[in-house]
Amino acid sequence: MRVVTRRTGLSGDLLRAWERRYEVVKPSRSAGGRRLYSDADVERLRLLYRATLTGRNISQVANLPTDALAALVRKDTAEDAAALGARDEGRASALDADSLAADYLGDCIRAIERLDPIALNVTLQRAAIVLSAEALFDTLLVPLLERVGTRTHDGTLRPAHGHVASAVVRRLLDGVTERASSPHATANLVVATPAGQVHELGALLLAATAATEGWRATYLGADLSAEDIAEAAVGMRARAVALAVADAVGRSALGDEFRRLARALPKDVALLVGGAASPAYSAVLDEIGAIRLNDLADLRARLRALQKVRRAKRRAA
Repeated sequence: MRVVTRRTGLSGDLLRAWERRYEVVKPSRSAGGRRLYSDADVERLRLLYRATLTGRNISQVANLPTDALAALVRKDTAEDAAALGARDEGRASALDADSLAADYLGDCIRAIERLDPIALNVTLQRAAIVLSAEALFDTLLVPLLERVGTRTHDGTLRPAHGHVASAVVRRLLDGVTERASSPHATANLVVATPAGQVHELGALLLAATAATEGWRATYLGADLSAEDIAEAAVGMRARAVALAVADAVGRSALGDEFRRLARALPKDVALLVGGAASPAYSAVLDEIGAIRLNDLADLRARLRALQKVRRAKRRAA
């Protein structure tokens, strides 16, 4: 059930209600009574969810064959993109990703102000359909999180607003990472936040970005010691470790964490560090040979370079 909810965007309660009332899928059961979903079940549920994002009631689409659902979602996607992309009659149908993201950003902020996680989730799911992964992350999610953080700090949003935003964005990023991660990926990336760093969304953005670049990205969690991160990286034969640093607190202690991690990692494992507070640690990162990431575009460039080096070594061997 947990895997299905992450891959489809449905909550467990809604999924169970759809099964009970409309029999949208008929999962088998394990010996212990747990639901067992096939890939076809997951795809059908994903399509049903997307079909309802445009305002349809589940009762209208529950009995449609999966092929018909897929055609309906494709049609919705095209219409959604065309409607949102047209700013005026004189503009051609070519879409402007920045303008689309700006529209979605405004809708997201208004949903957060209303403490409306359902509207926020619908907006983000529609954005994930229309926008490329790069536009979704760089021109929508990053500005959204920055704006929510700024407004929470200055008091124009309350902590509850930030919690609503974080919960919905986290669910979206988990889903993107899982859907984008290929079982055939040969380059492993371990992602975490180091000791003392509890804000996870930056790390989840790193993981989702890496997954869309073809890496097998594994998010370990927040506030992990250097030893724990290194042990996981070695055990998983990771090609790189990416850390997100959001707060420049306990700077000396975190600098020591970076040094211990660099010593514990194999020499051929790259250490990448990004996040709002990463500039505060530039001297330490230079000292240990780590790579400081300026933004997600920088992460993509670094990952591509690592893959290029890896392919060159394979050819030479």
